[in-house]
Amino acid sequence: MDGIKLADLLSIVKGARNGFTYGAKIRFPHALVMVFLFRSGSLQEKLRIVLKATFQHARNLATFATVYKTMMLLLRSISPNGKETSPHTFLAGLAGGYMVFGRGIQSSVNQQIVIYVFARVVLALARLSVQKGGAIPREFRESVTNNAWPVFAALSWASVMWLYRWHPDTIQPSLKSSMKYIYVDSNHWDSFRTLLLQNK
Repeated sequence: MDGIKLADLLSIVKGARNGFTYGAKIRFPHALVMVFLFRSGSLQEKLRIVLKATFQHARNLATFATVYKTMMLLLRSISPNGKETSPHTFLAGLAGGYMVFGRGIQSSVNQQIVIYVFARVVLALARLSVQKGGAIPREFRESVTNNAWPVFAALSWASVMWLYRWHPDTIQPSLKSSMKYIYVDSNHWDSFRTLLLQNK
């Protein structure tokens, strides 16, 4: 622990602060729009939902930053050469992911954060696989690079449409609701008004 300096500890504090600020900046406008467009209830109830979601997102990113940066500091301090190694980032992320997002009741805010991160990880790993020295052999890299996105997009939409049609209870509630609005409600109307001007 001799290698831990005040700057290292203050870096943890600043990481928590930045996580909280970023979470609030991202969630507040999103929650405000979604709640006021799609939720019923009084103005006070809607504002309470917006603030609760905003605080949860901000708190969780702040907590994750704290756990991650603390673990990185501890792992570096016990490393034989006192330096960060590649497994440190994975282990610190694993600890933070489990402690902040993996335990307890899974709120929709946590699910959205994890799914967002997962989607970006999959895309990054796909890019990494076609880089020089990656998992994809050189003779296939160009073909994979040119066709991966169209295949990914097509399979994503094919899968969600199949799931919605045959296993709708497996789909996340807000996605299920939007799918119903677009693909089921469009089958029903009784006048010009309910055909084009409003849904029901």
